[in-house]
Amino acid sequence: MILRSSGEPGPRVAERRRRTRLPASVSGTGPHVVRDLAREEGAGDYAHDGEIWRFPTSTSVPKPVQRPHPPVWIAARDPASHDFAVAQGCNVTVTPLMKGDEEVVALKATFDTAAAGHPEVLRPDLMVLRHTHVHSPDEPDGWRPAAEAINRFYRTFDAWFGQRDHSAERVPAAQPGVEVRGPAGVPAGVTAQDRDDRHPGRVVERLRAYEELGVDEYSFWIDTGLPHEEKRKSLELFIKEVMPAFQ
Repeated sequence: MILRSSGEPGPRVAERRRRTRLPASVSGTGPHVVRDLAREEGAGDYAHDGEIWRFPTSTSVPKPVQRPHPPVWIAARDPASHDFAVAQGCNVTVTPLMKGDEEVVALKATFDTAAAGHPEVLRPDLMVLRHTHVHSPDEPDGWRPAAEAINRFYRTFDAWFGQRDHSAERVPAAQPGVEVRGPAGVPAGVTAQDRDDRHPGRVVERLRAYEELGVDEYSFWIDTGLPHEEKRKSLELFIKEVMPAFQ
């Protein structure tokens, strides 16, 4: 069960929070509600009468198997959302988005600070979610189509979540931006590391670095905007040539 804490809001949520002065620990109570709804005790029956939401006795279908409830993962970014997740005994998932591995290091440090602040809680797991594309080392330019697609993904993301396109009945157009391309036509945000680390052997090395950093799980973010067959080929390479190194 993966939930997104309001500690990592979109612009509209953030603006409402600024107006109402709600901290992430209060506006992020949704995960707490869902977790209690899925508890095994009481067959999952749960009513809520809180500051933000209110609903009568409800239940989860199908019934949970794990006790006391299924593992809950909260997507967190700022210190308040990390602290909230750890205090609730929930696992944490982070994403560097379009940034490099220095952002993974920074997010891990934020998680560590939250965990140290709650010694009474068993350390939760930490997962890194990031766009992933694996290609054969025999294709030296195999990184380029994925880089172009991910670049387009984030320009569309910016148009949608930045509220730059208010269309209600269509997917917003990708924003052209002023930093879409860098030197030699390489999409902005694609570093030399990104270009070089996409064949299986280098992907294994990069994930080993995450493991040594203290990351517990890795989530393959396949939504790059590439055609289905290209995504499938990338995922098959990851399954066959990357995952065995961690079994």
